[in-house]
Amino acid sequence: MAVRVIVGLLLIVAAFGSAGRRLLMLYRLGRTAQPVEPGRIRVGAAQLRGEAAEVLGQRKLLTWTVPGTAHLLTFWGFLILGLTLIEGFGALVDRDFHIPWIGTQPWLGFLEDFFAVAVLLAVAVFAGIRLRHRPAREGTRSRFFGSHLGGAWLILFMIFNVIWTLLLYRGAQINTGNFPYENGAFASAAVARVLAPLGATANDVIETAGLLLALGVVLGFLVIVVHSKHLHIFTAVPNVRLSRRPRALGALQPVRSGGKPVDFDDPGEDDVIGRGAIEDFTWKGMLDFASCTECGRCQSQCPAWNTGKPLSPKLLIMSLRDHALAKAPYLLAGDDHANVDALALAEAQRPLVGDDGVITPDVLWSCTTCGACVEQCPVDIEHVDHIVDMRRYQVVMEASFPREAAVLLRNLEHAGDPWGRGAPARLEWTAKLDFPVRVLGDGETLPEDAEYLFWVGCAGAFDERATRTSRAVAELLHTAGVEFVVLGSGETCTGDPARRLGNELLFQELARQNVQTLTSAGVRKIVTTCAHCFNSLGNEYPQLGGDFEVVHHTQLLSRLLAEGRLTPVRPVEATVTYHDPCYLGRHNRVFAAPRDLLGSVAGVRLTEPDRTRERSFCCGAGGARMWLEEPLGTRINENRTDELIATGAEVVAAACPYCIDMLADGVAQRAAEGVTVTDVADVLLRSVRQPEEAS
Repeated sequence: MAVRVIVGLLLIVAAFGSAGRRLLMLYRLGRTAQPVEPGRIRVGAAQLRGEAAEVLGQRKLLTWTVPGTAHLLTFWGFLILGLTLIEGFGALVDRDFHIPWIGTQPWLGFLEDFFAVAVLLAVAVFAGIRLRHRPAREGTRSRFFGSHLGGAWLILFMIFNVIWTLLLYRGAQINTGNFPYENGAFASAAVARVLAPLGATANDVIETAGLLLALGVVLGFLVIVVHSKHLHIFTAVPNVRLSRRPRALGALQPVRSGGKPVDFDDPGEDDVIGRGAIEDFTWKGMLDFASCTECGRCQSQCPAWNTGKPLSPKLLIMSLRDHALAKAPYLLAGDDHANVDALALAEAQRPLVGDDGVITPDVLWSCTTCGACVEQCPVDIEHVDHIVDMRRYQVVMEASFPREAAVLLRNLEHAGDPWGRGAPARLEWTAKLDFPVRVLGDGETLPEDAEYLFWVGCAGAFDERATRTSRAVAELLHTAGVEFVVLGSGETCTGDPARRLGNELLFQELARQNVQTLTSAGVRKIVTTCAHCFNSLGNEYPQLGGDFEVVHHTQLLSRLLAEGRLTPVRPVEATVTYHDPCYLGRHNRVFAAPRDLLGSVAGVRLTEPDRTRERSFCCGAGGARMWLEEPLGTRINENRTDELIATGAEVVAAACPYCIDMLADGVAQRAAEGVTVTDVADVLLRSVRQPEEAS
């Protein structure tokens, strides 16, 4: 027993000393970061549901059935097998140790052995997946491309060692009579039968050696984990707990400097807009970096990466993490850098964004902010927030952005729309309507009989394809007897493209103007056809005091159908596929309404593309990329168009003017005869119109 105690204590001291030193360094590094936003550390029902669903239930992981099931078994295996650790440490001082009250129950012995075997099977599955999808075989198509492959294999090997050493000493315990369970532990019993012929003395030795070996492997595993990307084993739980709820999509976070909101009317001299250095991120951001599992699910869904661009959400997070660790000695030295090693000093001099920086401009500006990465991440890393924060610094603090973005920003600043058409042209779309559209004049308030303000949006007013949608929606509302008004020249861009591009100053200017206009007009309910306007008005304007009830036109039209105020009368004989706009579907969870509209039309045969709903593939226009060139890789809109055409549909329907433009261009590029791209409202209107009207 003395050998057990002495060797066991030495192992414990060595492992906990090494791991503790590492964890202390990581804690101190996190302390160099910025404070988190208010509300992050609040414990509420949403946070508890998140933990239950995503940590205990492994919800996101299980959307990928095979690897998700393997991870579920491994996760719960580690939880259950934690009891064997208690038994093991107890056995160091008492060979007959068992956990009080439940420690001899057969069901517990069975449970421990069941998960031991399950974890072994899971390790085999993980190994098979890694071999099948190894980067050497699949190149950049592999979701493991760029991951630390050696470290991943080492972890799998260590998990394998944890299990076989556990079963070894448990089998010997059975033969020496020191096992807590009389039956139930089927795998341990099987090992015992193999060891039994070796005799009592040999089993005594194997029991002690196996116990010390098992504890040594576990403690070694602990040291490896805190020094590797598998740190997520410890950081994933708090990271999920501290993540934005229900998800880090929809609204972008307001700009804060030093943990306080930036007053854009009178910003402080020391205020930093966005992230220009690794220490400008919040400590939750640092936790994000530490929590990356390098699983590559984000990478596999990223439209930029899948079309040959340099942006991989996974590699971006890994780069930030590696940079933070490399710069750590510099950051932890405070103001005295005399003893900081040369490598850390060199790392401290690297710009966060730049051609020789941690993140290159091509990576930063390739993002469409579609949110596919955030949607997939099993540990709730907030990639889009980090990317936009870095863009904010580049645009506001460095005046550095893609050359072609200057035209967009100038038009927004001077004309209030991306095309530079200006306020006087905002009502031109109404010219082809056979009924008058009521316009709210300057200084007027919403008439009592007007239920909705129809927010037309810049595309809905100026883009040729989108103006058809505006007219279709206006005609449907008119038919249903819904009283609405428009702002006309009083409307200006919501600021969405400016904000996604990183120009927070311009967004603030545009958004505040709109909030003032809408508030002074007494507007309470808004309907819009643009998914980006829908997101800004509904999710981001409350940050500026604009509290409105905002509905997308598909939601309102769906309700009018349900109430019988719209009645489809003419069949539309066509095979239709629906493309989920990112800012309507993934960001705002509006999936049913557009499909309800299409489903209400007789003759429509709805077919879904392979990537749909939460996993829909971006059209390439979000994140202000609608107005940027796309010189790298292949075009995102053509990739998506190919997938939609492959459904065999004659009509590609969407519910966002950005998407319709991008997909229509894609269809034109592919010269797909007989395929049209239109808004779902247009399909509904064809059916609602009486035959004589349609002709």
